[in-house]
Amino acid sequence: MKNTQTTIYHTNHRINWFQKFLLICSGGNIHILRKTPSEWNKFAGIGGIVLFTAVFATLSAYYAMYTIFDDIWASFGFGILWGLMIFNLDRYIVSSIKKTGTWWNQILMSIPRLILATFLGIIISKPLELKIFEKEVNKQLNTIIQRNKTELQKQLNGRILQQSGPFETEKEQIALKTAQYQKSYDSAAVELEKEILGKQSTLTSGKVGFGSNAKRKQELKEQRRQDLENYQKQVAQRLEYLDKEISKVYTNLETERKSTETFEDKFNGFAARLQALDELGKNSAIIATAAVFIMGLFICLEISPVLVKLISSVGPYDYLLEKTENDFRLYSKEKIEKGNASTDFRIDDFKDHLKPQ
Repeated sequence: MKNTQTTIYHTNHRINWFQKFLLICSGGNIHILRKTPSEWNKFAGIGGIVLFTAVFATLSAYYAMYTIFDDIWASFGFGILWGLMIFNLDRYIVSSIKKTGTWWNQILMSIPRLILATFLGIIISKPLELKIFEKEVNKQLNTIIQRNKTELQKQLNGRILQQSGPFETEKEQIALKTAQYQKSYDSAAVELEKEILGKQSTLTSGKVGFGSNAKRKQELKEQRRQDLENYQKQVAQRLEYLDKEISKVYTNLETERKSTETFEDKFNGFAARLQALDELGKNSAIIATAAVFIMGLFICLEISPVLVKLISSVGPYDYLLEKTENDFRLYSKEKIEKGNASTDFRIDDFKDHLKPQ
């Protein structure tokens, strides 16, 4: 019976290349797995999940980087690098879970790994959510861009009023004073006409013809006209300066608006798409629910290897792994004890030789 057990223990069963690849992906010790064929299906399943998680992580990183750099090869290279990192991290998370020990110890050992796996699942799912809802996200991005442009125009209008306000106020004052001169001139012209036509009023004589009163009113009209023209000549240069300053304000702010709108039109990066997806979730319960399910799917995919390892019963692989680690532990302890004993012996022998004869 003992010989039979020894033969079974030392038998190395044949593994085809695909099985071997999945077993390596699972993070299991391939030398021990060769001796435990009953564990192959479990570890191959775990390895398949780890592999597909790495593939999805690669696609996720590729899309995220492409929205940032807009370069296929750079995005592809980073996607491969990210996928390999996730692959290695998942392998470590799974392989570091030991089935030996109490159930409570296994739970405590799995909690930080489950938290880390959940976090990785969220990171992987977000770029893929953006790709799945790409059409809706693009539409929402246009809405955000138009909203930003409207807000930008409001800000520019406020700045236009602030910067051109003093010039506009001075122009209004000049226009008001010019209107007063014009009103005085018009009033003098009307009174002259009434005087010539003989229309009776408090300011006219009521006599038809160009008499002495009409002559005085003609002189008054001419004086008012000269006052108007003199004032217009006086402020003409100032008005030209004010118009140039106002035009300069509009030109500068219009240039700034066009430059800013150019940047707004390019508001389609990764962070902008995340903002659009967030607003879509707030505005649409269906999209919010779908996004939650997609995220939940990737979280489940990421934590499933840990859960499978946790809920599975202790198998031959676990016993052999524990025995192998215990053999190395005992061997190391034995070597340390022998080294210590040898050192103590040499020290005692050295002290004996130092004693006087």
